[in-house]
Order: sequence, then C-alpha cells, then structure tokens
Amino acid sequence: MADHQRQRIHPAADVVALPTTPLVPRGTSPSDKGIRIQHLPPLQRAMPAIRATPTKNRSCCCKCVCWTISLIVLLLIAIAATAGILYLVFKPKLPNYSIDNLRISDLRLNFDMTLYAKFDVIFTANNPNKKIGIYYKKGGKLSVWYTKTKLCEGSLPVFYQGHQNKTMLNVALTGQSQHGNTLMTALQEQQQMGRIPLDLKVHAPMAIRLGKLQLRKVKVLGECLLVVDSLSTNNLISIKASNCKFRLKL
Repeated sequence: MADHQRQRIHPAADVVALPTTPLVPRGTSPSDKGIRIQHLPPLQRAMPAIRATPTKNRSCCCKCVCWTISLIVLLLIAIAATAGILYLVFKPKLPNYSIDNLRISDLRLNFDMTLYAKFDVIFTANNPNKKIGIYYKKGGKLSVWYTKTKLCEGSLPVFYQGHQNKTMLNVALTGQSQHGNTLMTALQEQQQMGRIPLDLKVHAPMAIRLGKLQLRKVKVLGECLLVVDSLSTNNLISIKASNCKFRLKL
C-alpha cells in the first residue's frame, strides 16, 4: 500500500511542543525589551512558632515573693492580735487636765514696746487608768495665747504618775510679745466687757508603763479655751468658761 494511502487511513498526529509562558511582572508586557524572566520559588509552608518554656529562676522568684507577702501578712495579724489583747487587758484611756486657778503676776509694756507677761497656772493632771502608769518626760510645755499671739510659756515638771492618780501642778509662765501696744489695747477693751478669751495649750511628752514594761515615748497635745473676767495683776482671776480637748500623737 502506498504511503499516501497509509496516511489517509491512519493519519499521523504531529507532536507539537507547547510553548512555555514566562512569568512577567504585573504592569509590564512580554514585548518590553531588556526584561528578565525570573522563576518564583515554590511556596514555603509556615512553621508554627515554638513557645519558650518558663525558666526555673522565674519560678523561684515567684515563690520568694509569695513567701515574703505571706510572712508580712502573718506579722501584721500577730501585731494586731497583740494590740487587741493589750487593749482588752489594760483598757487604756487618755489623761486629762483641768485648769484650777490662774493668776497674773505681771503684765506691762517694756520700753521697746514689747508686752511682758508672767502668769501662774495651777492645773490638775488626772490619770484615769487602773493598770497604766505615766512618766512625764523632759520637754513638756504649757503656754497661754491670746488670739494667735503667744503671751507666755512655761515648762512642765518631770515626774511619774501612778494608777488612777490626780496630781496638782503649779507652773510659772513668762514671755514677751511683739506689738505690745496693740495687744495691751485689745486686752483692755476685752476687760471692759468682762470677757477675755485665752487659749492654754499643753504639749506633754510621756512614756506609758504597762506593769513593769515601759513603752516608747508618745505625746499628749491638749488645748483649753478659757474665758476670764479680768487681767488684773496679783489677783485670782475668775474663769467663766473652760473647754478642754486632748489627743494622742505617736
């Protein structure tokens, strides 16, 4: 059979190679000259991140902090419990004071126009506690003020006051004040009305004694607002009104 006939019966299929299309960057055309065809690498699978495990140092630090906080809490609980027991056993009360007598020994103007004042104050210190003693330490002060001007000041004695004890104290106070002429005029005007307001301030450092145990030093701050009828010298002055308040300062 001729070759021409064979081809007509069984035509031979021509194998044509498919052209490979190069990857062209977006925004360019294959006809651009000088373009360089690059083959992109295959996609890489993202590897999951491995979390770092906590170190032993961090664990030890956390334990130390927890132990420290626990010890502090236990210490505070122990202190509070001890204070509560002491309060229930001794039932502490603040000492109080009352002004009994007030005498003016001297009140005059100096040549430099300062006001010189000398007062004698008799007051009672009362310790109402049944199981607590009080040591009055050095540095205690008693002062007399008119409005915001200190007229005179004196020192409190150093002594020990026992349980439920009342002690009468006589304190001499002296002092000089500026603007004496103005002060004297104001005091004389108040005396004409028969009502002179005075302010007595107490500053008493003391130590508390519980049985045989002496505690740290504390301070009692007191203030007595007085109204007297006169400021005449060498005479007992009538106290028309008295209002005293005291507080404890650690």
